[in-house]
Amino acid sequence: MSEVPPAATSDAERFEAIVVPEIDVLLRVATSMTRDRRDAEDLVQETLLRAYRSISRFDGRHPRAWLLTILRNAEVNRHRRRRPSLLGADHHDRPEPSADDGRSAEDVVIAASPDHDVLAALASLPGPFREAVELIDLAGLSYAEAATIAGVPEGTLMSRAHRARRKLRSRLGGPSSGGVR
Repeated sequence: MSEVPPAATSDAERFEAIVVPEIDVLLRVATSMTRDRRDAEDLVQETLLRAYRSISRFDGRHPRAWLLTILRNAEVNRHRRRRPSLLGADHHDRPEPSADDGRSAEDVVIAASPDHDVLAALASLPGPFREAVELIDLAGLSYAEAATIAGVPEGTLMSRAHRARRKLRSRLGGPSSGGVR
């Protein structure tokens, strides 16, 4: 990663140096969290806005962890805002997606690909396990950085990641125990 400009530079320059290189990671993690490309893009945009507003207060250390924390908090807030409207809605009877639902044929084909199976298996994990995989395997954070973001001890996060990977292998038909991850 490039050198972070000193605080004396403009907010725009700091944003360009600190935040812009992490946008792809943010989008990957947001897509995993929301399981919808459009929602993920909205979540990343919200994260970028919040990051820009607070870039002058950011010390420049661990930018990915800082941004993923903002992303996670924005997602939590998004769910809080939606909660009242979801209580009365029944989301279990949704029809299967098709090209007629506003998505392109490419999106429908991609949704049917093996990656969709992986994302579905990931989505089926309990929240703490899914979060561990998202932070470590998708965002590429170290265990220490991911533990800080998740607000748990590093050992707890390592255990969650191990158990989550084992569950994913089992759900995807791979070896469920032993071996190398």
